[in-house]
Amino acid sequence: MQDAVRSFLEALDQRFDGDDQDRTPERVVRAWSEDLVAGYAVDPAGELTWSETPDGCGPVLVRRIRFASMCVHHLLPFFGYANIAYLPGRRLAGLSKVGRVVDGYARRLQTQEHLSAAIVSTLARVLEPRGVIALLDAEHTCMTLRGVRKDQSRMTTIASAGLYEEDPAERREIVQLLHGMSSGTNG
Repeated sequence: MQDAVRSFLEALDQRFDGDDQDRTPERVVRAWSEDLVAGYAVDPAGELTWSETPDGCGPVLVRRIRFASMCVHHLLPFFGYANIAYLPGRRLAGLSKVGRVVDGYARRLQTQEHLSAAIVSTLARVLEPRGVIALLDAEHTCMTLRGVRKDQSRMTTIASAGLYEEDPAERREIVQLLHGMSSGTNG
């Protein structure tokens, strides 16, 4: 990997005036393997712990889970917030574990659509909720820094399973709650 980065830098040599050029390949490899795509070393489903759901528990909403990912098409970052809701069956996830699932998939080469679907699929499979939905809102630097360069443009994706996929009224209600909460209003 370091040789590939070194070759890339050498191809840019006429335009690259970086200090300490000899250490750059090592730094790039560390940044990518230890952080940017560290999700490949994690089993997001294995991150989920749960307890029994108390009687009368309604929907659980976890909002504004900050994430950063790398676009599989351009190797440029996209970042934003994941808003997750699920209606528990008998399993209630540990709060921080939902964020770990998001990070486990976000820290891979991704598209936002696949990221949303992977989060929902894992939560549905492990927690066995009556319904689960993920609403992700992100800025893609492949659109804001290159190409059309539309600063501050955002992409929103929604993936769902169970009740939130099958029942339009339930889906509408939970999306309104997620959207209202993610924008800082009372919904």
